[in-house]
Amino acid sequence: MNRRSLLIRAAGLLAVAGGAWWARDHLFWPKPELVFGPEGATPWMAYQRPAVTPTVAVKIEGRDVLALIDSGAQYSVIHRDFFDALPNEGRALFDMPLLAYGVGGGTQVGRGASIAVDLPGLSIRKLRAAILDLGPLAADDGLRTPLILGQDVLGEAVLALDPRRRHSRLVRRDVFVRPPDLMATEVRRQGTALEADLTVEGATVRAIVDTGASSLLGLSREAANTVGLLDGRPERGGTSLVLGGAMRSTIVEARTVTFADHLYERVEVGVFDQPPLPNFPGGLVGMEAFRDRRVALDLGEGTLHVSRPLDLTIGM
Repeated sequence: MNRRSLLIRAAGLLAVAGGAWWARDHLFWPKPELVFGPEGATPWMAYQRPAVTPTVAVKIEGRDVLALIDSGAQYSVIHRDFFDALPNEGRALFDMPLLAYGVGGGTQVGRGASIAVDLPGLSIRKLRAAILDLGPLAADDGLRTPLILGQDVLGEAVLALDPRRRHSRLVRRDVFVRPPDLMATEVRRQGTALEADLTVEGATVRAIVDTGASSLLGLSREAANTVGLLDGRPERGGTSLVLGGAMRSTIVEARTVTFADHLYERVEVGVFDQPPLPNFPGGLVGMEAFRDRRVALDLGEGTLHVSRPLDLTIGM
């Protein structure tokens, strides 16, 4: 898999059961309970897979498994085959049909489950996860992460990332102390996600901050056309892992991209087909944007702090 063209997506879960959005968020899909240890944080956890996206070792009902920490996924997701293999006491279903959309327009219908997830220094209780086929994301020849921890979890804690060292940690919000060399990056809340402004060859685009995407920038075909990337410049095909499978994508080169006070040159941009849904992100800014930069991401407070590029300080 080419990490520069890989877009890992399990975003856009929509409840199709009746009822108001409030009922969905508070009754059908309440917030998970995060119980930290005495230090109020996990230790620094090494990435478990040879990818630039943060993957961590967790336990589900006593079983060791890998999880992808994905700030672009609206809800947490558990792979259907893995869930079916859990013991009966680990299979707490709730009757709520779901329709899931991923980048590229793929859809799935699934159900939900309430699970418990344990990390070093943290227990996540009453986590409601969608049961879906994650395809290559969970496959032995893919990322091998049958669990995605999404915005529902990340809305309750600060996610700290050190991509150069390939480590991540979760910190209770009231004990997190931001290192002074991490500078605020202008972002806004877009639902439960963080949205940032970037410029592509001088044109402004909006993109969701997506730790589940490895490339620096992915754009919908409409957004790519609007900023002038589909102007006849060379294109090549690529393959992106999406919800339940893989899709063909188009790769074009942007001469310049600016994000978080830094200029990137000759950036390969993945172009994807956007589902016909309101407020679906037209852009995804992924982990390549944070190469050699440390990050503190707080979805609950709607903040993003990033160190300067090539900052070799490793403490946080």
